[in-house]
Amino acid sequence: MSVINVPVTKVNNADCLETSDALAIEEPMEIRLEYKVDDELKNQSVSVTMRTPGNDAELAAGFLFTEGIVGSAGDIANIDHCFIACAENKENVIQVKLKEGIAPDLKNTGRNFYTTSSCGVCGKGSIDAIRTVGSFIVQNEDLISADSELLYTLPDILLGHQRIFGETGGLHASALFSLDGELLLVREDVGRHNALDKLIGAALKQGILPLDNHILLLSGRASFELVQKAVMAGIKIIAAVGAPSSLAVELAAEFNVTLAGFLRNRRFNIYTAGRRILFPVHEGSN
Repeated sequence: MSVINVPVTKVNNADCLETSDALAIEEPMEIRLEYKVDDELKNQSVSVTMRTPGNDAELAAGFLFTEGIVGSAGDIANIDHCFIACAENKENVIQVKLKEGIAPDLKNTGRNFYTTSSCGVCGKGSIDAIRTVGSFIVQNEDLISADSELLYTLPDILLGHQRIFGETGGLHASALFSLDGELLLVREDVGRHNALDKLIGAALKQGILPLDNHILLLSGRASFELVQKAVMAGIKIIAAVGAPSSLAVELAAEFNVTLAGFLRNRRFNIYTAGRRILFPVHEGSN
């Protein structure tokens, strides 16, 4: 269940109405890793994130991949809720079992992550710990492009597929489009980073990484963490309805990612690698 109805008093000037309101559910989810080191079975909690229930396995897979803890879907043997070993909150604990011989890369996770719904990098010790190096080398990346007229249409397409946002008005979304504007995947969550991890986790499961021939649309602002996760998935074009942060622009430039912000009402700003966005040629222009 992703939505709950609660009693509310709606005030309009001096008029009050006792009714109910739909809210997006926010609950903690713990990600646990199970793996072997020198024939010794290890069970380790690596993250607690505040999220909207749903697509939990994708969220766990996407988080582990975008944080560089696992290198591919092939590292994972099984992902499921911890129904057997967990006495309480079974639906809020995800157990990720790695394949025999696979050890997770935990060098940047000496302490457990605690991730709020608003910030996916809170508590990390330094920029070096979160500047995860992308695992994909994209060939012919300068041949990748998107039409400006197509970009204008994407926010409305996404809005039409934000089911929970339509009920609550309180969720972020990440959407994956083809370069021709076909909507391929949408994931929602109270945390913008969780929505993107769910999206990348779904793509990881489908075996379609790297996502270089795609456009990532973010329903809100573009933060450093979201650009970092996109880089990990090989994405080269990011468009956001909201503003980017200074560090997001810096990271996009570093990894040659096209980053556009304020995409709405047939307007947007291009911050990095603008050559990938194509504009119509008007008569009389050079």
